[in-house]
Amino acid sequence: MYAPWRLAFLKGEEQDRDPIPSPSGCIFCDYVVAPGAAPPDGNTRGAWDRRRLVVTVREHALVILNKYPYGNGHVMVVPRAHGDRLEALSPAAFAALHELLRDTMTALRDAYQPHGMNVGMNMGEAAGAGIAAHAHYHVLPRWRGDVNFLPIFGDTKVISEALADTWQRLAERLRRPEEG
Repeated sequence: MYAPWRLAFLKGEEQDRDPIPSPSGCIFCDYVVAPGAAPPDGNTRGAWDRRRLVVTVREHALVILNKYPYGNGHVMVVPRAHGDRLEALSPAAFAALHELLRDTMTALRDAYQPHGMNVGMNMGEAAGAGIAAHAHYHVLPRWRGDVNFLPIFGDTKVISEALADTWQRLAERLRRPEEG
């Protein structure tokens, strides 16, 4: 296994940061270009989103890749409204979030042909949320036999696909023409 990019993460060291600062510190809010808006750095919409691992942005929700995936195809489906409680979403935002969750699961099944899928949300730091201030679903395709001895004995996971390839595979299935 060759994954040198993980070393800084595992050591808890400073990660390579995006050159555009995050005013609020929330990647789900600050790294997303609103539907119909142009990126502030002059890049195309697709280049901006690809750099930030944003697969698609809809009016009320978005899909973003997990930068440190548990497995191939690991994505997050996120409400656009910043908040830590799903029940605080408007009925329209709640419905749109779950419509995009369904579309994402369909895209993952089409792209990866998994045998199953984990879909879950950790709400709040006490529940294990890595980004507790902004609720989000994790969606992870799974295959029979994909759990092996490495996570148990070596605290290691094998990710066989580059994030750029995952982004391309899912963008082909989820992005709309106006997203570039």
